[in-house]
Amino acid sequence: MSLDDRKKVVRQHIDLSWNKGRLALAEQLHSKDFLYKSSFVGQPLGSAAFAMLVQDIRTAMPDLQVVVEECVAEGNKVVTWSTLIGTIEKPALGYPPSDKVLAIAAMAFWTLGPRNEIQEICTMFDMESFRAQLGLDTRAFSEKALP
Repeated sequence: MSLDDRKKVVRQHIDLSWNKGRLALAEQLHSKDFLYKSSFVGQPLGSAAFAMLVQDIRTAMPDLQVVVEECVAEGNKVVTWSTLIGTIEKPALGYPPSDKVLAIAAMAFWTLGPRNEIQEICTMFDMESFRAQLGLDTRAFSEKALP
């Protein structure tokens, strides 16, 4: 498969899952041993748990849109830089509702298999910016650097 094919699969997955909530279709793009790792969750999630997480977030943020800013591929890896835009209408992942439109930067590292099935997604969100936009206390840099 070409690098462009791999990028198309990743963009399709983002659109189906985060933007449209078509989670059953998104799961069809996963390998049998799919794992999702994220700064939002403390442990790796399988395909079904990933779908539940996305559903929970989409329920809390019904206006959520994910805009892919950059998408780069090399070998079996794809990297995306995205911006999540939306309003938290219901509590989500321990965060309170807010009438503010939030813009959350995210970097994701995707690993694809030989048939372009998604084996792993590892996503890092800019949590300090997210907390600041909500008006929550941010932690000093020295605290963040300590285990």
